[in-house]
Amino acid sequence: MNMLADLTTIETGILVAVLIVLVIFILFIAQFVGLYIRALVSGARVSFPELIGMRVRKVRSLVIVNSRIQATRAGLRISQAEMESHMLAGGNVERVILAMIAANKANIELSWQTATAVDLAGRDILDAVRTSVNPKVIDVPNQQMSQTTIDGVARDGIQLKVKARVTVRTNIKTLVGGATEETVVARVGEGIVTAIGSAQDYKDVMENPDHISKAVLAKGLDNNTAFEILSIDISEITVGENIGANLLVARAEADKRRFQAEAEQRRAMAVAQEQENIAKVAENRALVVLAEAEIPRAMADAFRKGNLGIMDYYKFKNIQADTDMRQSIAKPVENQRT
Repeated sequence: MNMLADLTTIETGILVAVLIVLVIFILFIAQFVGLYIRALVSGARVSFPELIGMRVRKVRSLVIVNSRIQATRAGLRISQAEMESHMLAGGNVERVILAMIAANKANIELSWQTATAVDLAGRDILDAVRTSVNPKVIDVPNQQMSQTTIDGVARDGIQLKVKARVTVRTNIKTLVGGATEETVVARVGEGIVTAIGSAQDYKDVMENPDHISKAVLAKGLDNNTAFEILSIDISEITVGENIGANLLVARAEADKRRFQAEAEQRRAMAVAQEQENIAKVAENRALVVLAEAEIPRAMADAFRKGNLGIMDYYKFKNIQADTDMRQSIAKPVENQRT
């Protein structure tokens, strides 16, 4: 009896464990029933093992199933494995599928490899397709730039301030590795400055602003970019400063300052030379005074040696007095008063 009781207890335990496992399995499978039925009804059938495999691989099965349904209903043939691989690589499967559907409806050639490559490169593939279908307008200069206009100077020296609007369409083929919108803005701004600088005068630019557009478009500024430039329209053009006249004024002012500096230098040299001459005159006068101081000594020596008599001395004094009188008579009246 004890053995029978033990067997009954063991069988009951096994049965309870089996029931528990069965309930857990049913609950686990139940969470995939909705996805399975939705995919089956939509014609994008997914098996339970595939759903379980996605859970094991940590792939969002809801996103994969919904994307497969969208692709299938749109007539796109994309396998589940390709979607899972792109999701595991960090891509956005939903936006890639929406982009491919939009491209298919617009008759734009877009393969799965190209779309996923663009998405993994960090570009918004859905926005790129929308821009390819519906071109966007870029302001030149844009709001991120510090300046509000593109400034150029015509050959006559008049400055012109220009604002332009560039209509672009995304080039899917060069989207990966192509230059961004900032490059297009910079190239267009450079082209506008060059076109203005090539004009003979500002009046020609004001009368024919389309010359700027044609000149810029002819340069092929969209090469190696992610966009195709459709048109460049000049939205505003105003006259700025007379840069040529300002440069002439600045040059004249600089020349004046240079000439003034040179004149001041010459004046300083003349003053220095004059001072040197005054010093030389003073030096010569000092030599004359020294020489005159030797005269009395020479006369005394001549008296002692008998070379000069008293009468000779008086004659010398008379001659000296006569010379002083003549000099006094020859002086102007004003000098005599002083």
